[in-house]
Amino acid sequence: MTQGPNEQRLRLTRVVADPGAAPCAHVELTFDARRRSRHPVTLSDGTAAGLFLPRGTVLRGGDVLRAEDGRTIEVVAAPESVVTFTASNSTLLARACYHLGNRHVPVQVGDGYARFLRDHVLEDMVRALGVDLAFEVLPFEPEVGAYGAHTHTHSHGDDG
Repeated sequence: MTQGPNEQRLRLTRVVADPGAAPCAHVELTFDARRRSRHPVTLSDGTAAGLFLPRGTVLRGGDVLRAEDGRTIEVVAAPESVVTFTASNSTLLARACYHLGNRHVPVQVGDGYARFLRDHVLEDMVRALGVDLAFEVLPFEPEVGAYGAHTHTHSHGDDG
């Protein structure tokens, strides 16, 4: 992240469990941006900011970030082009999820449906398995994985 000599960028450095007060702004991020720990962002009020989070942090919609100056910012999951698929039975739905997971594709799993980011190759693959596809623009919140006990790390003290 490069800055001009007079430019000050708000540094968002921690995910907080209890912000104490309502966030003063929000930042809308795609799933790809929510899994990157260091990059520039623009807040809803136009403020230039930068994420400086611990490596491996994956943000979720509704998370709250604390800036170095104490301000809190809410994370909003941006709407994205997704494929939501359903199946005539749970075995078929599980089979499609298995094949996506086998390719390390992030998948959001819900009650009777699953969802992934638009990709014509993957769409053709699951369609060939016999699932029904719907193309939508929605926030994407995929599963974090079997070994990820938490979606992100929380800093509960001042030592960060």
